[in-house]
Amino acid sequence: MSITTLALLVLAPFLVWRVYQRLKGMMTRQRSIVSRHYTGVGVFAAMILVAGSEVIARPPLLGWLAVGTAAGIAYGIWGLKLTKFENDTCCFTPNARLGMVIAMLFFARVMYIGVEIYANQGSGVPTPGFTDSFITLLALGLTAGYFGTYSAGLIRWRRALKKAVEAA
Repeated sequence: MSITTLALLVLAPFLVWRVYQRLKGMMTRQRSIVSRHYTGVGVFAAMILVAGSEVIARPPLLGWLAVGTAAGIAYGIWGLKLTKFENDTCCFTPNARLGMVIAMLFFARVMYIGVEIYANQGSGVPTPGFTDSFITLLALGLTAGYFGTYSAGLIRWRRALKKAVEAA
C-alpha cells in the first residue's frame, strides 16, 4: 500500500465529515432570496439537460436519468410539504433529513467514482465516464430533480406571498 493510498484512506472520512457538516448548516432556517431560487432551478435543470444530451443515443441510460429525475421531483414535492414557511419574515426551514439524504447520496456516488478512477490508475483500464453508469445517472437525476423542484416550489411560495401583499 502506497503512502498516497494511506493518505486517501485517512482523509476520506474527514472529507465526508466536512461535507456533512457543511450540508447540515445549509439545512437550517434561512431567509428566502428569490435570485438564489432561480439560480437553483437553472443549475439543476442544466445538470439534467447536460447529462441527458450525453446519453441521448443510449435509451436505457436516458431512461434511468428520467426515472431518477421523476423520483427527485416527487421527493421534492414531499420535501416542500414538510417545509416550515414563515410568511411574515420570508424565511423557511427545510426538512433537514430529506435534503441531507439526497445530497449525501450524490456525494457518495461522486466519491465512489473518484475511488474507482484512483484504483484504476496505471492499470490500463479506461477511465469511466460520469454518464456511463446507470447508478450515477439515477443519483444525478434524483439530486437535480429534488433540489430543482424545491427551488421552483420556493419561487412559487414567494410569488404567492407577493400576490397576497399586493391584494391586502
